[in-house]
Amino acid sequence: MTKTIVACAAILGALGVPATAAETIRLPGAVGEPTLAISHEPGPGPSVLFVHGATFPQALSIGYRLAGRSWMDDLRARGFDVWAFDFAGYGDSDRPAAMTGTAPVGRMAEAVDQISRVTHHIRAVSKKDRVSVLAHSWGTLPAGAFAAQYPEWIERLVLFGPPALREATPPAAAPATGASLVSAEDQWTSFQSGVPAGEPSPIDRDLFVPWAEAYLASDAASGTRNPPAVLVPTGPQVDLGEVWSGRFPYDPGKIRASTLVVYGEWDPITRDADAGWLKEALANAAGGVRVAKLPRGAHRMHLETNRQVLFDAVGAFLAED
Repeated sequence: MTKTIVACAAILGALGVPATAAETIRLPGAVGEPTLAISHEPGPGPSVLFVHGATFPQALSIGYRLAGRSWMDDLRARGFDVWAFDFAGYGDSDRPAAMTGTAPVGRMAEAVDQISRVTHHIRAVSKKDRVSVLAHSWGTLPAGAFAAQYPEWIERLVLFGPPALREATPPAAAPATGASLVSAEDQWTSFQSGVPAGEPSPIDRDLFVPWAEAYLASDAASGTRNPPAVLVPTGPQVDLGEVWSGRFPYDPGKIRASTLVVYGEWDPITRDADAGWLKEALANAAGGVRVAKLPRGAHRMHLETNRQVLFDAVGAFLAED
């Protein structure tokens, strides 16, 4: 596939197609299904779908430009046809009414259905049978379950900062609400998680402030709360709690696609033992499982100072024959 990607990138340069050419659509669902916001940077190469994590939408993740360039732009410049979307309850997708209720919203099964809907749309638009999936954090759970359920649709799978089965943590009580509030300060604290004492923040404060402002703007009601905060579904919290108390939600052995597990050396969500468990569990991945532990990176390496190391590792894997 490497020669194909190089050729595609050359075509982009010859055509003068800007890396920032993005399209946004809203994908309506059937009765009872939420409308989903999809972002697309079209390219001539293989299609790649990004699946975001538990607290912020794709526009604050793969689509967010630091120093004028996003991860989506980087993949597009490599020749890929790049897609991303917001799960229901995030960003520009519908916010379920149940988020104001007392039961967790946005559990893995709901997320798998939404990935399936988006992938079906991508395959119809691109006329390609297979899609590569690049998922982050909690998003690796529904992405992995989707890859196990629809192996014939998956070209390659990237699990970035994935949680893995842990037995020692006792199960926490399920949240009594459909959604919880996340403030800018909560996000700043999360960026620092796992970073050794004495090391600088993995994201400069000057870059974090506009990111945080954009994050709060992703929820029109954030300014009505004190402090301003974004309402996010609690389902992912429940999923993560189950994974870390000995109940992994799908069988990784059913995944057939070539798979990369990638994480930063300071990531507290993906420890070395977690990556090792996933490598063994993904026993039937084509060609075995690649594991890449990257230097000077925490859980949100795609938004951190050393992000290009991640971009290069993932881009190279997706482009391999």
